[in-house]
Amino acid sequence: MFRPSQTIVGLEVGTSKICAVVGEVSAEGALNVIGIGQARSRGVRKGEITDPQQAEEDIRHAVAEAEQSADVEIRSVYLGVTGGHIRGFVNRGFHPVVADDREVSAEDVECVVKNAKAINLPAENTVIHSIRQHFALDGQDSIQNPVHMVGARLEVDLHVIHGNFNRLQNPIRVVKGLQLEVESIVFNGLGSALSLLTSEQKELGALVIDFGAGTTEFAVYSDGVIKHTGVLAVGGDHVTNDLAYGLKVSQSRAESLKKEHGAALAGETADDQPLQLTSDHGLPMKTVSRTNLLRIMAMRVEELLELIAGDLEHRGLLDYLRAGVFISGGGANMPGLRELAEKVFHLPVTIGRACAVAGLPSQLQQPEFVTAIGLVKFGSLQQRVRPAGWSFGNLIKKPFTGMFSRG
Repeated sequence: MFRPSQTIVGLEVGTSKICAVVGEVSAEGALNVIGIGQARSRGVRKGEITDPQQAEEDIRHAVAEAEQSADVEIRSVYLGVTGGHIRGFVNRGFHPVVADDREVSAEDVECVVKNAKAINLPAENTVIHSIRQHFALDGQDSIQNPVHMVGARLEVDLHVIHGNFNRLQNPIRVVKGLQLEVESIVFNGLGSALSLLTSEQKELGALVIDFGAGTTEFAVYSDGVIKHTGVLAVGGDHVTNDLAYGLKVSQSRAESLKKEHGAALAGETADDQPLQLTSDHGLPMKTVSRTNLLRIMAMRVEELLELIAGDLEHRGLLDYLRAGVFISGGGANMPGLRELAEKVFHLPVTIGRACAVAGLPSQLQQPEFVTAIGLVKFGSLQQRVRPAGWSFGNLIKKPFTGMFSRG
């Protein structure tokens, strides 16, 4: 049961920006966004903390702005995490049904889920989420609730998302240094999917790609459950790096060229009008070819999309994406990205905007806010299933435990 006017905060510590979104859950369970705070991100590279002092300062600014925007005092957050160390896989648990009549009981279900949680991870890794998929009974798959069914062998699949324990501690420590509690850490790719997809799209099958500055997360849903997740430590900053190297300009100038003249398709323009670059004093400095600029961008972005497509093809998941592909994150604003993604995946592609929260202000109906809104959505779902007085405890001192949920 919801408490009246419960406040939930999602905090995304990204490579290019820090974003804190404040949501309010009514007594009836309706979720509304009531505030947002942003700050330019420093001290973060490829989605992970590299300078705690700078990151703490930027997070403080974003949280303070969110507090002022929502007119609330923020005491805890749902913290988004990412990084090249995060992995996802499916683990299957088994349990024999020993009752004389072979009827599956609730205790059998608890036992098979417990067995599926017995996961052998590297010593330095810890579980972020354990998400229940479907049960199977004597070879019959896709069972949602096996209680009272008859069989001898009960199985369940869990999608497990895990990462390096020490590297996950760094953003938690920075947030706790601001006297804020971390309600839970949340994989950014899961947050984006929760924000973007409707229940129908999850059933049909969909791929969500969050194209950020330092990382690209992706998640696959099918039959209403999450099937696969992954992270590539490649994002929009790598496109900028390629432009700086290929066009022989500075990083800042490459970023400006990308934003002002770039596109994901090399054929986006029919002419090769030279781009005149000027110095800080407005004097002509050099010219660059827009055709070269587009070619460099298209090669990097296509390579990124093909890596994801290849991973999904290897796992046999491409044929299950009947709702298509949804792209979010700051990189989703790149002209021509939708057309390029359709060429790579051979599926309909949508530039995603959050649909999980009703009545979003126009400023938040942009791809770059999808993840932070999804963190708030995750928090609202967790509050529904937690008993009164439940707490994650001190996350600094103990491993993380994911809540069992169908997402």
